[in-house]
Amino acid sequence: MEKNKRIHFNKPYIIGNELEYIAQAVNNNNHISGSGPFTERCQDILEESIGCIHALLTHSCTAALEMAAILCDIQPGDEVIMPSFTFVSTANAFVLRGGVPVFVDIRPDTLNLDEKLIAPALTDKTKAIVPVHYGGMPCAMDEIMDVAQKNNLLVVEDAAQAYLSRYKDRPLGSIGHMGCLSFHETKNIISGEGGALLVNDERFKDRAEIIWEKGTDRSQFLRGDVDKYSWQDIGSSYMPSDMIAAFLLAQLEQAEKIIASRSRIFHQYYEELKSLEAKELLRLPHLEDGSTGNGHLFFIIARNAEEYRGLVKHLASENIQAIPHYVALHSSKAGLKFSRVAGSMKVTEDISQRLIRLPLYYGLKENEVTRVTQAIRDFFR
Repeated sequence: MEKNKRIHFNKPYIIGNELEYIAQAVNNNNHISGSGPFTERCQDILEESIGCIHALLTHSCTAALEMAAILCDIQPGDEVIMPSFTFVSTANAFVLRGGVPVFVDIRPDTLNLDEKLIAPALTDKTKAIVPVHYGGMPCAMDEIMDVAQKNNLLVVEDAAQAYLSRYKDRPLGSIGHMGCLSFHETKNIISGEGGALLVNDERFKDRAEIIWEKGTDRSQFLRGDVDKYSWQDIGSSYMPSDMIAAFLLAQLEQAEKIIASRSRIFHQYYEELKSLEAKELLRLPHLEDGSTGNGHLFFIIARNAEEYRGLVKHLASENIQAIPHYVALHSSKAGLKFSRVAGSMKVTEDISQRLIRLPLYYGLKENEVTRVTQAIRDFFR
């Protein structure tokens, strides 16, 4: 194995017709702005593969979350339950509407929102729950939806990392009232930047389209439902250009192949490192029975912060890019200003200091995975 060759954490890739479709968008369709023919084809694939009522491509998952916050009618002071172990966009989307993120702790096994801690965190100001499917591994959605139904709350799935992952044979993003996907270059299916809002409740379908179209009924006009379009509601420029959608379409067409490849890499990591977990030298990802991940990421959890730092330094010396993940939002400058916590955040604070993400991308070779796992085993010798 080439020891001196750097193993990157992530590499974007072209797998099929990306460049051909972009050329078609420019040369043949006479349409490169948003909501063009490639956008429609991507949305059709998402609706079919996920089973949502309506899918709307966005320029990012952040944009999809912001649309969801508007659809939830978040008003100043409204509270939204979510984990602190997540990307800033999960919280920011609701803070922009005046909402207050209420952080609850995560489970130590799945690193997902602890469903048992949601009910104790509810107040008369609670309006929504935002479960985050960490690493594409499902939250306990039955329990979360049960709490939401009993308390008349909306559920927005942050499925940024979870395209084609399943919970009890249901695609993630299809279970809550809304779901949000990411197609950022670090995700399984990519378009550089990109995302999608998934609508699963008929109440939100028409308004979602208006918000997506900058607050206008332009989509209805293009379908011939109205003779002119005008300003109907708040909204913004949330859609990507059709060139972005062209790139994404080629990726979506190969989604099963991409995810199968990433899942093989995930399982190779697991098989080559499980003996270290058996010796309690580190922890590996946990997937609950009945759920299916999508090989989005593979992490290890060191026994303590000192060992974490040593392992990251050792992998770097082997020219392997292994990186941490989220700094807990509740402890950040903005988190202290805009949010509050409900109960102890012990697991979140502990995990965020010990978790290391290993290289995982389409095209990563078996011998490169083995080089990573060998370096980890060498560290523990």
